[in-house]
Amino acid sequence: MTAHYEQVVEELGIVIRQYSESFSSKSYGDENDDYDLLMNVFSITPKLKRENRQYWGRELGMCWQLLVTRVFQQCCSDFAPGYRAGADEMCDLMAGHSAIDTKYRIGSGDSGTLKKFKQYGRTLTDQGFTPIILILRSDNLPAAIQACRVGGWRIYTADDSFEYIHHTSGFDLRDFLHTQANRFRINRPPKTP
Repeated sequence: MTAHYEQVVEELGIVIRQYSESFSSKSYGDENDDYDLLMNVFSITPKLKRENRQYWGRELGMCWQLLVTRVFQQCCSDFAPGYRAGADEMCDLMAGHSAIDTKYRIGSGDSGTLKKFKQYGRTLTDQGFTPIILILRSDNLPAAIQACRVGGWRIYTADDSFEYIHHTSGFDLRDFLHTQANRFRINRPPKTP
């Protein structure tokens, strides 16, 4: 059952406000100078992000996961929590036969991470699910993307992720984040030197 647009916007607004408050209390290896929609929402510059890449990657990743999960939870009648096998959560959420995992960016190429991508994708496929990864950024580690493909994951990055979310849920998360980025830019007081 599709929720009313206002309810979805309210749920997503809660996530944005929580992270905005958390990020505003922070004053903080080499990445590119590209922005993404979440960075724009919170006015995080590439320079600021490079000062503490691990922190920003983790926090923006969790924010992305919560936003995507809430969209599907509010808009899809076939939503379910992520698939678990023992202690392992193999994906973040389910929508019908789709096992959906979210990543802000895949930057780790260590053997344990690559093995999990392969193993989880195969396990989900064996259980009759279609493993899907929705990645916000497009500057991902090629070896990690290849490991996902070997594991049977369907990979959507950047604009393709937003298109998948919109097509599947009926909610335009990209438009919502653009609106939030503009709103926070207007309402945020100017920084003093």
